Amino acid sequence: MNLLDRILRSRLAAFGLVVLAVVVTTALLAPFIAPHDPAAQDILSRLLPPMARSEIGLHVLGTDALGRDLLSRLMVGARVSLLVGIAAVSVAALLGVSIGLIAGYEDRRFGRLLMGLADVQLAVPFLVLILAVIAVLGPSLLNLIVVLGAAHWVQYARVVRAETLALREREFVQAAQALGAHTLRILLRHLLPNLTSSIIVISSLLVARMILYEASLSFLGLGVPARIPTWGGMIADGRSYMGNAWWVAAIPGLAIFMTVVAINLVGDRLRDLLDPKLRHAEK
Repeated sequence: MNLLDRILRSRLAAFGLVVLAVVVTTALLAPFIAPHDPAAQDILSRLLPPMARSEIGLHVLGTDALGRDLLSRLMVGARVSLLVGIAAVSVAALLGVSIGLIAGYEDRRFGRLLMGLADVQLAVPFLVLILAVIAVLGPSLLNLIVVLGAAHWVQYARVVRAETLALREREFVQAAQALGAHTLRILLRHLLPNLTSSIIVISSLLVARMILYEASLSFLGLGVPARIPTWGGMIADGRSYMGNAWWVAAIPGLAIFMTVVAINLVGDRLRDLLDPKLRHAEK
């Protein structure tokens, strides 16, 4: 039985997988299936409720304060959220796994120095750190991805180092050392493949957190530029109209909620399937 079949055995994970499939498909096809131009403004059609019509056609989810179609902006905003989530996790994984492997295999002064840097970063409040960096560098998609990734490498580094410390004492690693294998070859060919399950589980759960961080920073005006539709920016645009146009903020908020819940459901299922301590429960 392959991994997908085992994931689908859980109804909650299957539901999460379906929601993710819809979100990813919508994000990829947004330029082709969006019913209207997400940036087109029509003041005469501002704050229209869901299923209302204007001169340009039907607005399934209504319009915002500038008359822009919410469904179209929601589709385009999904691209930004998924891009930030996946790209930032990739940056964090690349940094954290590399540092964790080196610190675990070379558990000497250099390795301990690297983990000391991790402890220093953990001592700095994340929100303060990222707000300071974004305020200095300025809001942009690239800056947001790099900052989020650089701020979350510690999770990977600590887990990878702990597992590497145990794996380096195994017979296959000692045999490779006895045969004169280069350190880089041992790290990439012998240690890294045995860490794949842990890396996948951390990544699956961290993507949801990155999406929330992106939405939070966009809400504060420190995420991507305001001209780019984002779910967090849409919530910020609609917060002043909750009394008479609740859908402007509620719909993107619901999209964030459903996406994050779906990722967590799939991530929890992956953890149960890939964690050796929990794997026996499936048998």
